[in-house]
Formats: sequence, C-alpha cells, structure tokens
Amino acid sequence: MPDTLPPNAAPPGAPSEVIHVDDVVVACDGGGGPLGHPRVFLRIEGRETMCPYCSRVYVLNEGAGHASAH
Repeated sequence: MPDTLPPNAAPPGAPSEVIHVDDVVVACDGGGGPLGHPRVFLRIEGRETMCPYCSRVYVLNEGAGHASAH
C-alpha cells in the first residue's frame, strides 16, 4: 500500500492550523467541541507557540501582546 496523504492533509510534523492572535496567552481546546481536547492555556514566549495536543500553531500578530502582557 503506498504511503500517500489524503487530499488537504498536512504532512507529518506540520501544524494542523495556524492562528494569528493579539494576546500572549491563548486558550486551545482543539476546536472540535466534544471531539477536541482538554482546554490548555499557552503562553507565546517569542513569536509563536504550538499546542501539544492538536499541533495548532498560534502566531502573535506584529506589534500585539505587549500592552496586555502580565
């Protein structure tokens, strides 16, 4: 059986989704409602962070996050 990806599938190791945000702390629940994962709060230390459950990548918008950082 050949090793092929279904149409529109991300290659292994690639983020499942890239989300641009304006705050350095984001909450991720996988977005699937009951099919998602436990809600986790992630802090963006540099420019981006990846959810350890669903591999979504959260990217901090340019100039965002500095005024509301705690």
